[in-house]
Amino acid sequence: MSGVADPIQTLANQQEAVRRLDALAGDPPQSIVVEGGTADERVALALYWAMKLNCRTGNPPCGTCPACRQIVDLAFNDLLFFDGREGLIKVDNVREARPVWGQPPNGDGYRVTIFAEAQQFMTESANALLKSLEEPRPGNVFILAAPQRERLLETLVSRSWVVTMAWPDIRTNSPEINEWTAALTGFWRSGRGWFERTSPKGAVDKDIALQIVLGMQRELRECLRGECASPVARAMSSYGPAGLRRIDLALCQAQEALNTQVPVNPALVLDWIATRMV
Repeated sequence: MSGVADPIQTLANQQEAVRRLDALAGDPPQSIVVEGGTADERVALALYWAMKLNCRTGNPPCGTCPACRQIVDLAFNDLLFFDGREGLIKVDNVREARPVWGQPPNGDGYRVTIFAEAQQFMTESANALLKSLEEPRPGNVFILAAPQRERLLETLVSRSWVVTMAWPDIRTNSPEINEWTAALTGFWRSGRGWFERTSPKGAVDKDIALQIVLGMQRELRECLRGECASPVARAMSSYGPAGLRRIDLALCQAQEALNTQVPVNPALVLDWIATRMV
């Protein structure tokens, strides 16, 4: 488990999100959802929030006092850090923390609980956190960092302020991947033409399948930014918020399946994505 070496430096290109948190610090909301940015930037912003609420020597936080240094090292007494980058956030870990959330902070600032890559919540974990949000305790605040708010339980988002970071630059897909992504969204509309691409033996290996999933995720990010320049992003935009969440979840599950140590058939994983939105 690790944070980032220098949250303030990491946020050099995310000053609008930093200003939004600075504006909230006078009366901190109980829960904040951070979306956008890269995974490191989301963690850096969450740690910055903890520093902002507990640094007593500077405004903005100094980054050098004992509290700031301990927060960066994830060793601060009033910091709880759940790292979804390392895998699923399990319900037992959340339940173990609930008694702590029922107590006031140890110091003069706030107890900050960070859920990095909070889309890794198991359903039971998210529900356990929801119960804590429904029973607010003074001095305890939560920050949930995820690529998009749509990947979190809707009731968690509805109880949180949302801070959107600048989205990372989107690399364009290769012409080959563009053909695959166009064929996939075309199948969603027509129900035709997809299985002819995946059924020939050797047509898809794990590397190509991962590139297709990542290509679809790039198109989804473009769609969520409202910049639907490509035909694939425009096709996605017709599904609305609920449909985009289904697409995102399907792509996330497919990526996890392709990255698992258990052998899977890459073509079948892509076929599974194809059938999710028909």
